[in-house]
Amino acid sequence: MKKVHIGCDHAGFELKEKLKNFLMQEYEVMDHGTFSSESVDYPDYAHPVASAVETQGDLGILICGSANGVAMAANKHEQVRAAVCWLPEIAQLARLHNNANIVCIPARFVSNEMAEQITHVFLSTAFEGGRHENRVNKIGCI
Repeated sequence: MKKVHIGCDHAGFELKEKLKNFLMQEYEVMDHGTFSSESVDYPDYAHPVASAVETQGDLGILICGSANGVAMAANKHEQVRAAVCWLPEIAQLARLHNNANIVCIPARFVSNEMAEQITHVFLSTAFEGGRHENRVNKIGCI
């Protein structure tokens, strides 16, 4: 069974719990928190997910109110390509063209159903490679 790492801040807690149930049918879900809707700092949950994705080669899901905070924190990790996605089409392109390995979902701006669609598309789409490989290889700082 494939592993997926998931984490969120307080704004994403409810959606994270719903997505975990959706994912458990096909994935081993590694939950990095938070574990309640009490106010927390998003980097405390984005970094463990990003570290796991970076070292284990799995995919990840991060959720916060806008998705920007968790994406910024996760993208500090050298081997992480975290993409903010609010539509399935964006999630598909993030995987196809950018080889994103973490999807960042804005809990305050998408429905539960849309989040499930985004997650499904992200996890089931493979990197296209080809002309995109060279571009992706240039993302890191030199």
